[in-house]
Amino acid sequence: MQTIRQIDRFWNARQYDRLARELLNARLEFSPRLVAELAHPVPAAAMALIRLDELNQGFHPLTQKLIRTLIAAQEADGGWGDLMVSALCLRALMCNRGQGPAIDRGIAYLAALQKDQGAWPAVPIRRTTEDAFVSAFILFQLADQPDFRAAVRFDDAIQWLAQNEPTFDPETHRLWHRASLRCRLRPMALAIN
Repeated sequence: MQTIRQIDRFWNARQYDRLARELLNARLEFSPRLVAELAHPVPAAAMALIRLDELNQGFHPLTQKLIRTLIAAQEADGGWGDLMVSALCLRALMCNRGQGPAIDRGIAYLAALQKDQGAWPAVPIRRTTEDAFVSAFILFQLADQPDFRAAVRFDDAIQWLAQNEPTFDPETHRLWHRASLRCRLRPMALAIN
């Protein structure tokens, strides 16, 4: 999925699952798990916004429709019903130096759900166990955002992922490796205490 015309066509035809699949297939973070979890209208809108930004088309008329979709879908708690979708929506809204209350609330939502060890749970209930895939995905999407890094226990998240890396399944390991590069780290170079 490379062209604005294709994104616009799939969005207007309400082929959200196809749009999400096409956009994910070309991304570094692609995985079968992500295709299954993100093939819905809100994550498709977020991925389309990210792609439009990558194409330097942040001011295309479709951009405003997609932004309105994300803002309308934000829940009262600041998230978008799922931690990975929330991270993706935040990244999309932060494209082109985006800022505002929706972003602030979304960051606060992710910060509130972060576990004491630094990881995030699989579902938006703080008392559930941490999930390495979800945590790596959140860092992959947001590690380069200063506001996110300042709001969460960023170093704790890095340390938790590094310590638990030997237990990761291949999909999680690959995502963590890509996230660590985005964090400007190399997983093997991390000091594990």
